[in-house]
Amino acid sequence: MPTNPIFNPRGNDDVAHRSVWFGNTTNLMQLNDVRYSWAIGLYSQMRENFWIPQKLDVTQDVTDYWNLTPEERYAYDGVLSYLTFLDSVQTCNLPHIKSSVTAPEVSLCMAEQISQEAMHNQSYQYIIETVIPPERRSIVYEFWRTDKVLLERCEFIATLYQNYIDFPTQENYFVALLADFLLEGMYFYNGFIYFYNLASRMLMPGSADIFKMINRDELSHVRLYQKLIPIAMQTFPHSIEQIYEMFDKAVQHECRWTNHIIGDNILGITESSTEQYTKYLANMRLRSIGLEALYPDVKYQKSPYAHLERFSDTKKEAHTKANFFEASVTSYVMSSGVSGWEEI
Repeated sequence: MPTNPIFNPRGNDDVAHRSVWFGNTTNLMQLNDVRYSWAIGLYSQMRENFWIPQKLDVTQDVTDYWNLTPEERYAYDGVLSYLTFLDSVQTCNLPHIKSSVTAPEVSLCMAEQISQEAMHNQSYQYIIETVIPPERRSIVYEFWRTDKVLLERCEFIATLYQNYIDFPTQENYFVALLADFLLEGMYFYNGFIYFYNLASRMLMPGSADIFKMINRDELSHVRLYQKLIPIAMQTFPHSIEQIYEMFDKAVQHECRWTNHIIGDNILGITESSTEQYTKYLANMRLRSIGLEALYPDVKYQKSPYAHLERFSDTKKEAHTKANFFEASVTSYVMSSGVSGWEEI
């Protein structure tokens, strides 16, 4: 895959000559006249989402942490460790993907995504350093080293990215891009559900508030890849079978990890509901890029966690609603923006 020079004086930034990939960009951000107008709207929305974790109060969580059952504490630590990995690896991976994007308006969205992923990592550190007792913090930081299932999960995701870095072919670029979509669109959400489940039982409300904000950001990233993947499908070598295979493998890995760290040990979450929710997400994400559902059974067409929607709303008094399970966001806490993109 070609990567953009820092400056290409022989480039052509006219709208008619722009493309997401394989364009001849000067690499200057000329954004007054763009080809992909959705990217400018999305970038503005992502900027409106600005927040910082230190503004959210986790005081009650410090006490609640010891009110959790041992199983709930184990899941809290493990899920937090896994989410830390996801945003860490995404922060490292995205610049490699972005370097081949030749539409400046799309590159702008990816630059903001990188910034948000880095800030999410800061948020996890804030929780760990504030809520987790000092004697347990190293356990959370090192959980991926000591837990075989989590290590295998991390290695599987990272390998898809590393393959492109080591062998930057068009085929590997498409796989890495689709892996980005799987990470943003599927891998976070069982973890989010766990924190919303605790909040529904009046536990760890500060953590849930932080994850509401992260959840909102991640769905703007989902929106980005829902736009990019169909274009990529017309640009790069791939097969529809390959896409379905990657989705199915992602579902298997996500269910295995969630059942390992949460299983049937947490009130309101079961191995059955985890399978239903993960396959529901896969179906929804596939439909959003123009493909048929992978799991046609009727039970995989709805979320088993619809009752937790109210815990993901970022502004309950707002007239509009942030439905994080359907991936449409129109209400905000720390920003004034209420105009958004069309529903996903």
